[in-house]
Formats: sequence, structure tokens, C-alpha cells
Amino acid sequence: MIEVSGLTKLYGDFVAIQDINFEVKDGEIVGFLGPNGAGKTTTMKILTCFMPATEGTARVDGFDIFDDAMEVKRRVGYLPETPPVYPELTVESYLTYVAEIKEVPWRERAKRVRDVMRSTRIDHVAGRLIGHLSRGYQQRVGIAQALVHNPKVLILDEPTVGLDPNQIREVRELIKELGRERTIILSTHILPEVSVTCERIIIVNQGRIVANGTEEEISLSLGGRGTYHVAVKAPRTELEALLPKIAGVQSIQYMHTLNDVHSFEVRCTEGKEMRDELFSALSEKRWPLYELKPPGVSLEEVFARLTSSDMEVA
Repeated sequence: MIEVSGLTKLYGDFVAIQDINFEVKDGEIVGFLGPNGAGKTTTMKILTCFMPATEGTARVDGFDIFDDAMEVKRRVGYLPETPPVYPELTVESYLTYVAEIKEVPWRERAKRVRDVMRSTRIDHVAGRLIGHLSRGYQQRVGIAQALVHNPKVLILDEPTVGLDPNQIREVRELIKELGRERTIILSTHILPEVSVTCERIIIVNQGRIVANGTEEEISLSLGGRGTYHVAVKAPRTELEALLPKIAGVQSIQYMHTLNDVHSFEVRCTEGKEMRDELFSALSEKRWPLYELKPPGVSLEEVFARLTSSDMEVA
């Protein structure tokens, strides 16, 4: 649905983003993460044809952001960090106005406005002034305006900023529902939101992509290949005798014991992948196996490592 190739944006001598490359599949929800100033918003503004790139290109649903900008805009709904709402208008009149400027046919306009108000759960405040609504409801109105022309792609920049925990949970569930029918790029600083909402994560630092994959893939890539946490209910002395004898095991380290279940960290030679070999050796003993997995690291630690100020970006 989205193809980005070599995207670069310069502001004079300042490089906002450089050589950004990624793809987003149809129906995928992708988290777009990075510290302030990393280039997230710049990338999203280019994808929505809000600003041009200096170099590179991107395609949305097969349409080029330079050559077919109007077609791209018809297929993209965008919610910037500050919702573009008019506080002096009612919810319904504002969405009707947005539907008009987004070229929703007039015969379909009223129904489309009703549909997006219902899907974003703001139909019961349709007649109220936007300026009199809470921050959470204004955010929902912002999402509704991004949906009113029924786009295939939804790009959301910090959709839960400034919301309380209950409002964050409500918006999060709304995004997951919307993702059943649309491709979504979600930029946020709230890492648990990414964990429960997004299928894949792209992390940007200093204008470049430093990680692209599922949370598990990225976590394991930083956690060390060929290292496993093993937890087995068996005599500790027998485990300490068996594990080092398995071909490919370099060393073992005892970690702790809980309810007669002993945990070890097993390191394999040259980062070798040995999940199957370890499982087979332990299964032959018919010992209850409670855990056999690479250690990985948390998303918070992943973010900290990949976006630290002293990190060298390749």
C-alpha cells in the first residue's frame, strides 16, 4: 500500500531525513517511533503531500506523491499532532465542511458524516460546539475528519497526546478497530500503545531508519543471537552436567531457582541458533521444560539504545 524509496528532505544545510526506505502492506498497522526531531513528522507530511521531498519518491496505493498528488490525497487521511478543528463550529457542521473540501459527492455527504461520527463514537455530540468538548472528544473529531472521505490509508501523528489514561485507552481501541479496514501509520511516544496496537515498528533516529520489524524481531536482535533462557524442573546438578555437553553450547550460567524450577542462561558458540538441539536434549530426559527462549530486551530499552544521542547512525 505504501512504498518509500530514498526519501530525503533538506532545509538549507540541515538534513531532516536522509535515504528513508520502507514499505507498509495493505491492512497493516505500523508504529513510527523516534525522539523529537528525528524526522517522523517530516516523513508523514511528505507522504500526505503536505510538503515535497528534496530527493527520493514514495507511492501510496500505486500513485506517486509527486506526479499524482491529488490521487494520493484522496487515499490518505491525516491527523496532525494538533487536531485541525474549528472550535466555533458544531461537530456535524465541521465534518460536513471537511467532507465538502475533500470532494465527497454531495448526495453521499450527509450519510458519510453520520457514518464517521458513529464509527468514532461522537454522534451523540453532533450538535455541540467543538470548543466546548473535552480534549479526548476533540481528538475523536480530528480522527473523524481524517476518515470522512473514506481513505485507504490513515496517518496519525501523536493521536493520544494530552489525553488522560481512560481517553488513551479509548482512542487506542478505536485505532485497532479502524485498522481492520485500513492501513495505518501511527506516530507516538507512548511505547505501551505501540506494543498493543501495532503489528510492526519503524524506529527513526537522526533522520534515518535504525530499526524495522516486529517488536519481537527488534528485541531479539538487540538481545544477542545464540543466547537462551532455559528453565527446567530437574536436579540442578544433572542440568549443570548435561547442558555444557550439548554440542554447540559454549557456556552456561545459573540464574535462580523457583519452586524447584532451575533457570540458566545458555550461550552457544559463534551466536549459533540451537533452540531445537536444546529442546531435543532436554526432552529426552523427560524433564518438565518451563522456558526455552532468547532473552530479548524490552521495547523501552530498544528505543533507548537505538535513539541515544551518542549512537552512530549507519
